[in-house]
Amino acid sequence: MSTAKVLTVGSAVGSIRDLFAKIKSIDDKHGKFDLVLCLGDFFGPPKDAADAYEEDHEVMQLLNGRLEAPVECYIMQGEYPLPAPVIEKFAKTGGALSQNVFLLHKSGVLTTAQGIRIACLAGVYDSNVYASEDALGFTSPYFTSKTVEKLLANTLTTSKPKEQNYTSLASIKSSSTSSQLVDIFISNAWPSGITHFSSAPLPAPELASIGVEPVAEIVRKTKPRYHFTSGGGHPPRFWEREPYTWDEDNGRVSRFVSIGAFGGEQPSGKKPRWFYAFSIAPLSATSEPQPKPANATQNPFLHRPPKRPLDTGAQQPGKRSRTDGQGPSDKPPAGYKCKICESPEHFITDCPDREKPHEGYICRICKESGHFIRDCPVKNAVGDTGGRKPREGYVCRACASELHYIEDCPVANQTGHGNRQGRRGPPKEIAPDECWFCLSNPNLAKHLIVSIGSECYVTLPKGQIIPTHQGANHPNVPRVPGGGHVLIVPITHYPTYLSIPPDLAEPIVDETEKYKAALRSMYAKHGAAAVCFEVGRMSAKGGHAHVQVVPVPSKLKNAVEDAFNEEARALNITFEDDPDEALRACAGGRGGYFRVDLPDGRKMVHLMRDHGPFSIQFGRQVLVSILGMADRFDWKACTQSEEEDKEDVAAFKAAFAPFDPSL
Repeated sequence: MSTAKVLTVGSAVGSIRDLFAKIKSIDDKHGKFDLVLCLGDFFGPPKDAADAYEEDHEVMQLLNGRLEAPVECYIMQGEYPLPAPVIEKFAKTGGALSQNVFLLHKSGVLTTAQGIRIACLAGVYDSNVYASEDALGFTSPYFTSKTVEKLLANTLTTSKPKEQNYTSLASIKSSSTSSQLVDIFISNAWPSGITHFSSAPLPAPELASIGVEPVAEIVRKTKPRYHFTSGGGHPPRFWEREPYTWDEDNGRVSRFVSIGAFGGEQPSGKKPRWFYAFSIAPLSATSEPQPKPANATQNPFLHRPPKRPLDTGAQQPGKRSRTDGQGPSDKPPAGYKCKICESPEHFITDCPDREKPHEGYICRICKESGHFIRDCPVKNAVGDTGGRKPREGYVCRACASELHYIEDCPVANQTGHGNRQGRRGPPKEIAPDECWFCLSNPNLAKHLIVSIGSECYVTLPKGQIIPTHQGANHPNVPRVPGGGHVLIVPITHYPTYLSIPPDLAEPIVDETEKYKAALRSMYAKHGAAAVCFEVGRMSAKGGHAHVQVVPVPSKLKNAVEDAFNEEARALNITFEDDPDEALRACAGGRGGYFRVDLPDGRKMVHLMRDHGPFSIQFGRQVLVSILGMADRFDWKACTQSEEEDKEDVAAFKAAFAPFDPSL
């Protein structure tokens, strides 16, 4: 990994050719730049219809390759919906609008060739729209809570243009951690509180109150080293805040810069600064602490500014006086010692060690050291219906699920046997850091990941069906290295594949099918066939879509369909006569389903009833029956040591490498 030289520019507002000419001039004089981040509205207000863009329009010249960028440019959505031709090109290419111009997802994260992680939150904030249940696409100028959740779910992944061949995905595979930190964050909206503790004069007084809390929440979780925005007023003004630090993250330094617009309406007087050039190198866990800048202020996202005192000239009794409004409480009186660290320099409420558990402290929830119970990352873990997460080994008596208690079960509550009221409110959405498949969850078993693509990753599951150490001599064990039972998981959090918004689904589904095809080819080399199945549960509103792929010996592949039908009859499960029509009925998340892809490519689909029982272990139940391995039904009984898991991962990755579409 190496230092990246980055140029950030303000909104072009449709002046694309002029902006490219300016970028070339700056690059010739101060470059060479590795990339350009184009903030805000690149295209300006869209026309009413797609056919309103004539061939000579700059938008069409860009899309047709006749208007070329001098440096690799990444653009975002600003305050307007994107032009229809741009959205159509994005849908076809996944982001590449022309040879050197790439459109970032509305809530995406990419990693550059130098290892720099860049997060983007596009669109503008509206409190009435923000609570929407949908992650709005480019046809809307707004972002919602789902947009923010998707961004935070993706902070350990990359979203790269399909035509690029970045090597950073390989680095993710080898260095994936539970950290959500990013190097650069770009947004239109300012974060709330960013002006607190700052003495840098604002170019307009109204900027002191334009920040919004969702952006501040992203900053608190991702701690960007640089945060650039384009929404500093109308027209946008330039404002650079003093740096601030995150002491608990090795003194990480953050900088906030709001950039003026290149094109469009300009404020009166001198044109605001519309570009910002800088160099940045990736940080790692072993990097030396960054020196604290001399002008660094308190962190506006960790501290609240002091309340403005009443102008009475007297101090309230019993209250400690504050300093000049820029720091913590005054020093303690003579003889005072902090009860935590025994320092005479501060009160106990200001002690830097206050939030650190004493040596030997173990959290009672996760049995780990290093944090108090109140800070435990899994303290709020919930089941698939929004209630408490059951203890290990619990099985709901109403529907056989292991992911919720019976009092939270929709089946039990429908019949009045759940909680005392006989019903429950809508289930709560599982947050990305609580989802067991989101890469941002610190509890995800990242050592089991075997491949990461642009839209999906592939991982061995905990307790896979195929025995690889004990029991590996079973006569029906497929001879796929590492076992071969894997999950294909979309990087972005969606409940099911059919609930993915249509304008975002194509690249995810395409990559999933590529992985399926690659796995089939790999299995065939080792005398096995692939059975793929997905449990698409919508009623729980909180799962993470994934497809399980399990190898079976080629001699048993013709028995798969009969086995599913036989087990389905025993459980009163019916498969639809027209699988494709059944899947269309569930499009847009309109219902739950169970899908099987047979070894010969045909599909079997069961539509779940709204309140009917369906075991999420149905697919596994059928597969262990086919293989004659009834003892492998309970995945918890099949878990291995981390060392054994890593042996399986190494064996599988080596065998899968010639087929892996991400390589």
